[in-house]
Amino acid sequence: MAMGPLPSRAGRGRRAPMAEINVTPLVDVMLVLLIIFMVTAPLLVTGVPVNLPDSRAGALEPDRKPIQISLDNEGRVFVDDQEVMEAELPTILESKRPPQGGDEPQVFLRADRGLDYGRVMRVMGELNRAGLNKVSLVTTGAEQAG
Repeated sequence: MAMGPLPSRAGRGRRAPMAEINVTPLVDVMLVLLIIFMVTAPLLVTGVPVNLPDSRAGALEPDRKPIQISLDNEGRVFVDDQEVMEAELPTILESKRPPQGGDEPQVFLRADRGLDYGRVMRVMGELNRAGLNKVSLVTTGAEQAG
């Protein structure tokens, strides 16, 4: 039984198919996407542009999403980034009030430093009349003031 030469793949000049997947390009692409999203995420924060006053008070840590009321430098009123007429404000605040015995929501009041005190107090009076008494006045921190 004479056997001839065994067929060999190495002699044909072809490589055997690789059964492994190279994940290095996938990891590279994912890291680039992660960096892009980390850089652009802070830029996506929207809101009403308000020039806040300075304060040395510490920041509050809310346990749930507060109601945000903003007054810009022209005196326009915004509730959660939606502009409302001052005449509609009592109705909107009544709808935000919790049911009887419910936990009162936190209200963040942001007012431009150029507004007169009476304008801000009218909004605070409407908040009080609606039963929303957990009001925090938003300011810039002391380290940002300089």
